[in-house]
Amino acid sequence: MLGITGADRDWVVVGSTPEAMAAQGFTPVGKDFPVFLHPQTHEEYALARTERKTAPGYKGFVVHASPEVSLEEDLARRDLTINAMAQAGDGTLIDPYGGQLDVQHQVLRHVTEAFREDPVRILRVARFAARFPGFKVAEPTIALMQDMVAAGEVDALVSERVWQELAKGLMAARPSRMLQVLRDCGALKKLLPEVDRLYGVPQPAEHHPEIDTGVHLEMVLDETARVHAPLDVRFAALCHDLGKGTTAKELLPRHIGHEQRSVTLLRNVCERLRVPVPCRELAEVVAREHGHIHGAMSFGAEALLRLLLRCDAIRRPDRFVRVLMTCESDARGRLGLQQRDYPQSAHLQNMLDAALSVDTANMSALAMEQGLSGMEVGQRIEQARVKAIAAALATMKN
Repeated sequence: MLGITGADRDWVVVGSTPEAMAAQGFTPVGKDFPVFLHPQTHEEYALARTERKTAPGYKGFVVHASPEVSLEEDLARRDLTINAMAQAGDGTLIDPYGGQLDVQHQVLRHVTEAFREDPVRILRVARFAARFPGFKVAEPTIALMQDMVAAGEVDALVSERVWQELAKGLMAARPSRMLQVLRDCGALKKLLPEVDRLYGVPQPAEHHPEIDTGVHLEMVLDETARVHAPLDVRFAALCHDLGKGTTAKELLPRHIGHEQRSVTLLRNVCERLRVPVPCRELAEVVAREHGHIHGAMSFGAEALLRLLLRCDAIRRPDRFVRVLMTCESDARGRLGLQQRDYPQSAHLQNMLDAALSVDTANMSALAMEQGLSGMEVGQRIEQARVKAIAAALATMKN
């Protein structure tokens, strides 16, 4: 209906049993649910089922699958009406809950009150809003999500599931919509209080015409989506300014020292959500160094080398490219400045190329022959890199 080709097909089987499926050669794969793989196509076939809530969280369910469960009953347990449609083999649409109409009107609406039984659905609605930014969340659905948050359902979510849904939302077409929906229902304050605190916090107007730090963050995230950045860049963008939410009033709106506070808060987020190491490492470099990278055009050779070393750019040049991508999105995620030039990226890449041009293996061998110690060898290599960067700077000025 949306003109998007699906990656796979999932089948719902009505009127059958696990034994009957196995007798026809289907392979069971579901641990918690009766799901089977077709013997030839390997597509998933799930027995129609209903669920009953037995405990808080998304695992607190008892699943009931039997030949008596109808397709309509199975669809009733889905999260959104647009996900509660089915299509028969001959193309006939089964749409008992108005999903087609909601697709046409671009509405994200819960199917039944059963929605409240699974708090993961709050995250799913938020990431669907990010994936389909033209869709609006129905007011009754927002109200239901608010009730769920107030009832503490979000507190029962496990970190792995939160990260899984958060990552999908970050990789969507407009990640800012995910933050907006989570904030509207109160879940952002529960799941990412470090991000929620940024809204309403002022920044210097000469650098941030949008003023509000939360608005700036949304614009930066959407810029990373515009350039099709990978997940580690988008997560680094999400966390680059966390320290601004804890700036003392006397330091507003300049946020002096927010970089180190951002690193501390970032580590807390990563520990709580068990964020993958590549995302964690890139985000920490960006949080700590983005201000220095923005100001790098005025740096001399020694300062430039120190910056490259702090970013581990010489050892990990590929990651440094993504550091620069994040900083460029940060610079352009500002009201009226989305098309601004960002010469820092090319400049720092040129300086890194100059540093990497030093033949460290040959220098080390020669220094060792001269009887120099390890520390002295390192100092000689550093001096050579500073000289190479200085030469590159001189060439640019000429």
